[in-house]
Amino acid sequence: MTNILLLMFSAIFIENFIFSKFYGCCPFLGVSEKPDTALGMGMAVTFVMTVSSAATYGVYQILAMFGLEYLKTIAFILVIAGLVQFIEMFLRRFIPALYSSLGIFLPLITTNCAVLGAALVNIQNGHTFLESIAFGFSAAIGFTMAIVIFAGVRVRLRGANPPKCFKGMPLALITAGLIAMAFLGFSGMSIG
Repeated sequence: MTNILLLMFSAIFIENFIFSKFYGCCPFLGVSEKPDTALGMGMAVTFVMTVSSAATYGVYQILAMFGLEYLKTIAFILVIAGLVQFIEMFLRRFIPALYSSLGIFLPLITTNCAVLGAALVNIQNGHTFLESIAFGFSAAIGFTMAIVIFAGVRVRLRGANPPKCFKGMPLALITAGLIAMAFLGFSGMSIG
């Protein structure tokens, strides 16, 4: 149990997918205008990443039985695409406001390198089934935390009056870099 808790802490803070590995930067920059939209995206990614970590573990075990491990990336993308379609149908039916606010970024979860990265890191690190689920969930919580923090900072930056050359995306990128540097403080912690 301690190993799983340490794995989860590491995935959230030390190896944060956004601030440490730079996975999932497209939705990070695209959906972080408002905290509520960022939280909605984070919840969708959390669901997809957790379930896909479990599903891709099983898919990989089946591929390994037949010596087809080299097909893992294609198989994982298909599993993730199916899960994203499920989320999209659910949101369209039951939470249309969130569905419309996420816009094009919801289907982009299919190719979100953070989701695919979690599945591949699970295999690369030889995680067990429970560790895969814990890692996928924790990496998604770290992603959600990063995108919500960044959205809150971007809301505060709207009141700022930076020089013209920094307005818009340049200021957002500088801010993201500063937050990432703050998260580097966790990198000195050794887990395991």
